[in-house]
Amino acid sequence: MSYQDIKALALKRIRNKTWPPGSIMPGEVDLAEEFGCARATVNRAMRELADEGFIDRKRKAGTRIKSSPTRHAKFAIPLIRDEIENSGETYRYALIRRDTPKTPDWLRARLALSPQADILHLKCLHYAGSKPFQFEDRWINLDAVPKAAGQNFDTIGPNEWLVQEVPFTEAELTFSSMSADLQISELLGVSEGAALFTIERITWLETQPITFAKLHYFSGYQMTSRL
Repeated sequence: MSYQDIKALALKRIRNKTWPPGSIMPGEVDLAEEFGCARATVNRAMRELADEGFIDRKRKAGTRIKSSPTRHAKFAIPLIRDEIENSGETYRYALIRRDTPKTPDWLRARLALSPQADILHLKCLHYAGSKPFQFEDRWINLDAVPKAAGQNFDTIGPNEWLVQEVPFTEAELTFSSMSADLQISELLGVSEGAALFTIERITWLETQPITFAKLHYFSGYQMTSRL
C-alpha cells in the first residue's frame, strides 16, 4: 500500500467522522500494522496531512484531528467570536431569522444546485459588547449538511457550528463595499446607503457546496489578515 493510499483512507476517516474533530488518531505503528506497510510510509502520509492542515502532530501528545481543517495555503475559517473577544470586548450572538424557503434562482445558479435542493436560511447578528459588529446572512445546503436541519442555532452561530462540525476542501472569498439597505442599516445602526465592508464566502467539500454567506460589518470596520 502506497502513502497516497494511506493518505486517502485517512482523509476519508476524517471526513466521515470515524476520527472526529479534536480526537487523537491511532499512532503510526498501529496504522502501519493495520495497513500492512512500513512505518515510514505512514509517516509520509501523516506529514502531508499535517502540511495540508488536517491534523496537528505533537511528539508526546500524539496526532490530533483539527477542529477546523485548512488547505494548502493554511486558510482557516475565522470565528467572529474570537475576533471580538481578542479585541477585549464581550461577544454576544442573536438569531434573527431561521427558515427553509424554496431555493432562490440566484443561489441555485451561484452554487450549481438542483431545483429540488433543500436549503436552510439564517440571519444573525453578532455584537461586540452592546454594539452590533457583524450581520450574517447565510444559506446552508442541507443536502450536504443534513444535520443542520436539526440545529436551532439559538445559542451558537452557524459559522461557528459549521467550523466545528463540517470539514471543507475549498473556499471562495469575495471582498467588496456594499450600500446598507433599510434592514441592514437598522440592524447595524448605520445610515441607509452607508458603505459597508462585506465578505461573500462559499465553501465546498470536494464538489459539493456546503454554504454561502454574506457578512456585513459595522461602518468603519478594517480587516487585518496574516498568512
